[in-house]
Amino acid sequence: MTGPGSLRVRDAVDADLPTIQNIYAEHVLHGFGSFEELPPDLEEMRGRFENITRRGFPYLVAEEAGRILAFAYAAPYRPRPAYRHSVEDSVYVASDAQRRGCGRALLSSLIERMEHAGYRQMVAIVGDSGNAGSIELHRSLGFELRGQLNAVGFKHGRWVDVVILQRALGEGAQTPPNL
Repeated sequence: MTGPGSLRVRDAVDADLPTIQNIYAEHVLHGFGSFEELPPDLEEMRGRFENITRRGFPYLVAEEAGRILAFAYAAPYRPRPAYRHSVEDSVYVASDAQRRGCGRALLSSLIERMEHAGYRQMVAIVGDSGNAGSIELHRSLGFELRGQLNAVGFKHGRWVDVVILQRALGEGAQTPPNL
């Protein structure tokens, strides 16, 4: 899908960061998908981007007609060595681009890349148990609900839950990983 008006997923580049920062700031200021309360500035977002890409993890954007509509990335699930075969995904879609397939295209690409790289599990930590769009997106791509942490965050004047979903990548836990 690369024609005019069609959605395209590609690797993010430094020039995309102002738009990525704007999309993320919207989620920080108005949503519960991030538990940050103040949007990071462009330099902070650049540092985060470089930290992820320097370690070989994908950082992607979805664009249509030259406009970035969403971004996503995969990163280590946790820093301890035993978690090294598991990743966590993050997907953020501009408010005026939701329900247009951006999240699905990005998450599908992350899954494919992480499987190809040999990772075995992908975890999604979804802010707000009421975030039906993100929960359904993940479930539609094979993630299973693993649990919910109730009222672990307080944002915008209310308690916020966290929903945990997980998806096996490749052979998952059926065989030992290639060490």
